[in-house]
Amino acid sequence: MPGTESGRVLSPEPAIIEPIRLLVTDVDGVLTDGHIVYDDAGRETKRFSVQDGSAIKMWMALGRPFGVITCRRSAIVDRRMAELGVSMVHQGADQKGTAIETMMARAEAELAQTCYIGDDLADLSAMKRVGLPVAVGNAAPEVKRAARWITARSGGDGAVRETIEYLLRRQGLWAEALQRFAGQIHG
Repeated sequence: MPGTESGRVLSPEPAIIEPIRLLVTDVDGVLTDGHIVYDDAGRETKRFSVQDGSAIKMWMALGRPFGVITCRRSAIVDRRMAELGVSMVHQGADQKGTAIETMMARAEAELAQTCYIGDDLADLSAMKRVGLPVAVGNAAPEVKRAARWITARSGGDGAVRETIEYLLRRQGLWAEALQRFAGQIHG
């Protein structure tokens, strides 16, 4: 796997970043801070980063597919993904490795074209099946070791935004993504 320096994964070479066009993430611990809160009525709540949501919309504005895979099931995930326009949602995934392969087939993306962002042990099977496995900054040590890149930001605190900006800047698409996203907001 990749070399490390002071516990951080070195930046992936351009040959790994350039082909990425499908981005898939875990939910709890990546799109949220990993805490699951129940109110007195037993209703579950989650916190999502608005910056992550904006970046996901930017990614998709370029015609690039985005998906989520989670072991749990939650109506909150369905609602948030619907708000963002994300149609590839796999909840209740017993085996994330199989789920990522299904998403790659659906998006007509190959291993080298796929990035997966994870934070915990259940993500390892998906991370091992993609060209660019990414760990959020507060991921489990085993997940960080399996990653080719580790975000500075924690899950639920802009790690997805950081990854999307990192990829698009290195692919020379950041300015185009900003322009298209601004057109969606004001158009």
